[in-house]
Amino acid sequence: MNRKEPILKRSLVWQLISFALFFGLWELAGRWPVSLAFPSFSKTFLALVRITADGSLPKAYLVTLQPLLIGIALCGIAGIGFGIGMGLSRAIEWASLPLFIILQAAPMAAIIPLITYIYGIGLTAKVLAVVFLAAPVVVMNSYKGIRNTNPSLIQMCRSFLGTRRQEVIKIILPHAGALIFAGLRLGLAMGFIGVVIAELLITPTGIGDLITYHSSVADYPEMFATIVSIIVIAALAIHGLERLEQKIFPPEIRGS
Repeated sequence: MNRKEPILKRSLVWQLISFALFFGLWELAGRWPVSLAFPSFSKTFLALVRITADGSLPKAYLVTLQPLLIGIALCGIAGIGFGIGMGLSRAIEWASLPLFIILQAAPMAAIIPLITYIYGIGLTAKVLAVVFLAAPVVVMNSYKGIRNTNPSLIQMCRSFLGTRRQEVIKIILPHAGALIFAGLRLGLAMGFIGVVIAELLITPTGIGDLITYHSSVADYPEMFATIVSIIVIAALAIHGLERLEQKIFPPEIRGS
């Protein structure tokens, strides 16, 4: 038997125990009750089944996922490309690195009302909200992946008279791939935050519309069920990218 199997089984058991403990405490807190607006886990679960069965939750996700996927695609193409350019070019780094450091540290959610003022309440504003939150993480991770390439590998390539193109394609990009992929994964997490904030602040559509509506009519189990659903979907998507990252890149590259 593989040595890893008992470790994986123990890890799975502890994960199941932690979930059972969390949901049990949630059930107790809802029955106490901690607040009249805080439903128990059983009521929230039944509400999740109801809004899924009547089609309101799937319809909401069809609206929510559109700006999310467009925004993440733009970050994946332009953000990664710009981050690589920053890492390879001192001029681009000098001109744009301070800006992205500020964007990464700034509370970008505060910019969403400005986006609404300029671009209205349509799809463009939501896509920009996703991009503004996700792009700094994607760009900075791509930049750091390029800049943190092992210098000895670059020196080896140069000692064998490798061209700059060969250095970039065969040494720098493969070595930076894990950090670039990790940046895309973190960007997806920020994208989920951006699209939900956009739907709550810009215009009540999709998941934001469900949360706002059920909150306004005091359907708290349905409201919590909607919130839980976006957390679960985001966690599964990020975990799936993490597993893909582990399969694509060896541990020594991921550790770099």
